[in-house]
Amino acid sequence: MKRILALKHEFVQYVPEVLEEGTLYVSFEYATAAHRCCCGCGNQVITPLSPTDWTLTFDGESVTLHPSIGNWSLPCQSHYWIRNNRTSWAGPMSKRDVDLGRARDLAMKKRYYTAPSEETCPPSAPDDAVDIKTTPKLRVGLWAWLKSWFS
Repeated sequence: MKRILALKHEFVQYVPEVLEEGTLYVSFEYATAAHRCCCGCGNQVITPLSPTDWTLTFDGESVTLHPSIGNWSLPCQSHYWIRNNRTSWAGPMSKRDVDLGRARDLAMKKRYYTAPSEETCPPSAPDDAVDIKTTPKLRVGLWAWLKSWFS
């Protein structure tokens, strides 16, 4: 299997039935990005675009997906970033770290989709919130860090 180091992007209404290797298909209408796994195994990787899943940035020339792609449900267990149409490989994660990440993602989705309107009452933490002391820390971007420094 040969790793894919660069991707081209293609904006589509519908994701094609057969995905071409090395192409990231983006459907804004269906808030989805799809590609074949960059490890070369050929499996389809679907990344829903939403405030609690992946975000896609298009700078006019290239696309970036955030956060990383962790194919923990696939046999290859590949883990990589797609930044500016290029892949950069991340190290493997332990089962414990994967499980903690999934629990954190689930808690974030619950908070986001069940949050009451701030106009009617202040937000409250869900009963099953993940303890942030035990979850892996997220990296803060340079601008967010600078903004917090001067706030």
